[in-house]
Amino acid sequence: METLFKRHDQYLMLTPMSIVRDVISDINWDSHLIAIVGARGVGKSTLIRQYIKKNYPAYDRSVLYCSLDAVYFTTHRISDLVQEFVMNGGKRLVLDEVHKYKDWSKEVKEIYDLYPELKVVISGSSLLEILNADADLSRRCVRYMMHGLSFREFLAFYKGLDIPKYTLEEVIHNPGPLCSMVNAVCRPVQCFKEYLLHGYYPFYMESEADYYTKIEQIVNFVIEVELPQLRKVDVSNIRKLKALVSIISSEVPYELDASKISRMVGIGRDTVVEYLVHLSDAGIFNLLYCDVRNIGKLSRPDKVYLENTNLLYALSYSDVNIGTLRETFAVSQLCIGHTVEYSKKHGDFCINGKQVFEVGGKDKNFTQIAGVQDSYVLADDIETPLGRKLPLWVVGFLY
Repeated sequence: METLFKRHDQYLMLTPMSIVRDVISDINWDSHLIAIVGARGVGKSTLIRQYIKKNYPAYDRSVLYCSLDAVYFTTHRISDLVQEFVMNGGKRLVLDEVHKYKDWSKEVKEIYDLYPELKVVISGSSLLEILNADADLSRRCVRYMMHGLSFREFLAFYKGLDIPKYTLEEVIHNPGPLCSMVNAVCRPVQCFKEYLLHGYYPFYMESEADYYTKIEQIVNFVIEVELPQLRKVDVSNIRKLKALVSIISSEVPYELDASKISRMVGIGRDTVVEYLVHLSDAGIFNLLYCDVRNIGKLSRPDKVYLENTNLLYALSYSDVNIGTLRETFAVSQLCIGHTVEYSKKHGDFCINGKQVFEVGGKDKNFTQIAGVQDSYVLADDIETPLGRKLPLWVVGFLY
């Protein structure tokens, strides 16, 4: 176990503390069992190590951070580690990359039942079926979902600007204070363009030149490794799955014609829908429906977006369409904590079954939402609101 503690010390030593995301305060770290999940690359491991570094002195042996993809766990069981750890005063155990360990859910359940005094944190890809695992952890596990950086967090990470979160109601009904605050410290339109290019994943700071290459590697890892392992996707369909991603990435926002895609890719219609759901769970796509109340297991989404604008730049092999870029951003920010439906009649999106949004450039008018109550225009390339016409970037302050 001393080997694991040495690695724990090395991990913490290399963990930066200059900026810690606000989500660290949203997690109830006193819970017996916590699961932190999210798409690859959004910063789950860093956040957990930051929590340890903030709350435990260096070389404290009552806490242990382990990554289960370490060679150590090819010949050692988690349950044996826990027995020794608790016997020597261990109080908190972090198991990162849990999906790399066979039958992890069964052992975590056993640990939960046998060691009520031990606080356990597990973390892994958003593909993990934490709440539907073999041992049924749903009654035991408190689950938290992490996302990439919001525009607000981008300003904190890259510009050193500390601006608070706002609720959707505050943003649409009283946007003045937020816009005034942001305009006083930066040129929001300029910063917003930077965010659309490279602001979503925290690892941009590590290497600007390799940023899009790393994003492509994440997508390839999901398709080539995680989907076959965690969702039992037939490996013979990996090339077809990549073709599916390529086709939709070049045309998003894509009004889905599953039959057409089926013919182009060479897989069944239901399989197309199934794969889209898998890719949505993995943080590659956002799927929008016209009526979220009646979504079945194989319901065809009405529109498909890439999950964030950085994916759009990384995966598109042609120039990024500005309209697509704007809508992708709006969906990526609004879908966190809110229900977003694709609106076919009025505007682009309906939020929480109430507010209607039309997204466009600075000259966008209210023609498409005329007469619609509680409707708003989210306009790019403007710095201040004008009635119900709001700067597009304001929805980047919701988390």
